[in-house]
Amino acid sequence: MALYGSYYWKKIPFLKLLLPFMGGIITAWYLQPPLRLWLLLLLSGLTSLAVFFFIPLLTRFRFSFLSGLASTLVLFSLGAVLTWQKDIRHHPRWLGNNHGSGDAWVLALDESPVEKAKSFKAIARVLYRVNDSGRVAADGRLILYFKKDSCIKQLEYGSILLLKKPVQEIKSTGNPGGFDFKQYSFFQGITHQVYLQPHEFEILPGKKGSWLKKQVIASGKNIVSILRRYIPGEKEAGLAEALLIGYKDDLDPALVQAYTNTGVVHIIAISGLHLGLIYWLLTLLLKPLLRSQKTKWLHPLLVISGLWAFSFLAGAQPSVLRSALMFSCIVIGETFSRRTSVLNTLAVSAFLLLCYSPFWLWDVGFQLSYSAVLSILLFRQPVYNWFYIKNKLLDAFWKLNAVTLSAQVLTLPFSIYHFHQFPASFILTNFLAVPLSSAILLAEIFLCMISFFPWLAVLSGKIISFLIWFMNAWVERAGQLPFLLWENLQLSMTQGISLMLLLVTASYWLLEKSKPAFFAALTALLCFAMERSVSFIQASRQEKIIVYNLPQKKGLDLIRGRAFVFTGDSDLQEDGFARNFHLKPARILNRVSETGRLDGLTRYENYIRFSGRNILLIDEPVSFLAPPENRKPVVDLLILSGHPELDLPGLAAALDIRQVVLDGSVPAWKALYWKKEGDSLRIPCHDVSVNGAFVMILN
Repeated sequence: MALYGSYYWKKIPFLKLLLPFMGGIITAWYLQPPLRLWLLLLLSGLTSLAVFFFIPLLTRFRFSFLSGLASTLVLFSLGAVLTWQKDIRHHPRWLGNNHGSGDAWVLALDESPVEKAKSFKAIARVLYRVNDSGRVAADGRLILYFKKDSCIKQLEYGSILLLKKPVQEIKSTGNPGGFDFKQYSFFQGITHQVYLQPHEFEILPGKKGSWLKKQVIASGKNIVSILRRYIPGEKEAGLAEALLIGYKDDLDPALVQAYTNTGVVHIIAISGLHLGLIYWLLTLLLKPLLRSQKTKWLHPLLVISGLWAFSFLAGAQPSVLRSALMFSCIVIGETFSRRTSVLNTLAVSAFLLLCYSPFWLWDVGFQLSYSAVLSILLFRQPVYNWFYIKNKLLDAFWKLNAVTLSAQVLTLPFSIYHFHQFPASFILTNFLAVPLSSAILLAEIFLCMISFFPWLAVLSGKIISFLIWFMNAWVERAGQLPFLLWENLQLSMTQGISLMLLLVTASYWLLEKSKPAFFAALTALLCFAMERSVSFIQASRQEKIIVYNLPQKKGLDLIRGRAFVFTGDSDLQEDGFARNFHLKPARILNRVSETGRLDGLTRYENYIRFSGRNILLIDEPVSFLAPPENRKPVVDLLILSGHPELDLPGLAAALDIRQVVLDGSVPAWKALYWKKEGDSLRIPCHDVSVNGAFVMILN
């Protein structure tokens, strides 16, 4: 039990460094203070440590806590300085700074274009910009959307383009509870985007790219080609690509949803499970090197090289890098005959990854990966000890399920917060999917190694295809079982923190029988219950109008209490991407469900009266006669859709318009025209395509 007692902190000393470092990252991002403040704090901490070193030993011992405070200050400010430095907006050469509307851009593709439904997409980095003065140094990354055209086939990683069109800053939809694509892209250093017609760019001669990345991309393409050639079935081949190297462009969306709903989507994402198998395979194959003193030094070198080669081949995602770092530390520790604490190794890998990119702290994969591994390390053995099973086969089955159950403890708050659901069927799916996916991964590696023998590769591909088909069928059947997917769960950030504290303190109390932990768990439970109760009370009293930012579509929710009525395009009522991506998050956030009618709601054609407010929806030509003076009907909210022939000044003469909203179906040129008219009439005008969704709080 020493792991859970006072000795616990001694086994993971690096955690004391990691926590203040993470605190500095979070503080710097949300408060955005100037750099000189953090540099001043960093200098103060370093000066305090230097002074503390020169004072007498007895005095140092008596005031050792001051040394701890100074060290905490140094790490806190260091995290903040790194966060400020990694913010691309603070770089003087950032493409968003000091550029003219007529500037041209010279770019290099960071990847080969990927085909989407209506376009090709690629990420590019800026080499420099061109203006009247000549070349000007510039930096930054952006997303390019190409109209589908034959010339796109010439583009690949490293291709150099001359861009003649102004770039646009990436914007989020602003829909309540929706995915913040702007922040997600920013954390990857991507801040702008542009849609290109064939005549709006030129392909310049030459290539600009890293030799190592070229080799990784070429190797990835070669592996994908082998898998497509020998594994029959589109769904099976697509999943095989994702399992081996994380290539997800060929994945079937319905299959991904089934894996998500049953709690085994981690199989598709390259993570510690895959690196653990690679580590085991490398140590097994290279074990003969340990028998000789002359070759013994090659063993750790080749194992670590193999781990990192696979990590880069799989896309170098945070979860993969974390595993590669952790296993590398274990290999180094074993090489020098030192027993390493896995928990301390985990903290070291997190610290190093955050030094490289502080914004990975907000990455969902990073959060789930670390919480899952930490949860397994802490709770796997206690969960396994629940039952004593003599039968070896049943015992192995229970060990696997103990790992699955223990992983859910600390990942639960993150899963509910990000995905708003909890798959209770994870026990049914994981006990088969985890070992089966491991066997499939090893079989795919074998297939790539023997691809030079077609007859053997064909046989291996058919076996892999059958195993994947069987795993898919198992997961899809489990996803169809009723009552095993708890959906529409909503946690605020404070509720998620309270739930995490509750899980941690309650677990510590159960493991150590600690009274302070028991009272801490009760306090966390009380805070969680109070926060939930307040949120439900607020939801029951709410009244609001939401005009969504829907590309080329119109959608409006009228919310009262825990119910809403929708008005808009009929296809948004179907269970499609637009509904799930744009509308569903807002409804989960507001804890509402659809109803046929609302109290206090009256509707007549394009006129709605709701909660004492008059709403007018116009999507076709309309005209109003000007009433006698001082008798204008009040329109609290005028919603314009599409591009009808509309005389806004004439409409304002007939109606007392308080607010105009342009929904997502309004073309950009028309929105600009109406906004100019609204400004001249001094009527507030909100364009959802530019300003995000419009929310009117009525109560």
